[in-house]
Amino acid sequence: MKLHATTSAHYNTITGYGDGWVEINAQRFSHSMLIMPENLLERWPVERFKDLTADHFAALAQYKPDVLLFGSGARLRFPHPRLLGALRAAGIGVETMDMRAASRTYNILMTEGRRVAAALLIDAA
Repeated sequence: MKLHATTSAHYNTITGYGDGWVEINAQRFSHSMLIMPENLLERWPVERFKDLTADHFAALAQYKPDVLLFGSGARLRFPHPRLLGALRAAGIGVETMDMRAASRTYNILMTEGRRVAAALLIDAA
């Protein structure tokens, strides 16, 4: 699906997504990504849902978003609550949804000026 951005070119915007990929600022990625509206667009070093660790989520606390959207891949899967402890301790809200819903929600929250981050899991085939 192609999304149509209505935001400034100065923000990282999810411009499309599909099976096994996400497009950010019109650049396609086929690996997991971490994104925030300003200045953060990097590879998230997770290839499969079953490989998620508390360290993967704890590393995200340093960015201090108000809310982290965890896009769990092509289908909705919830990480074990013990994996999210560092985020909870830092007062960061976590919402889990499939990657497509997380992409849409990220764009909405970004345009509202919220301090949002999205960790989008693109499962390895």
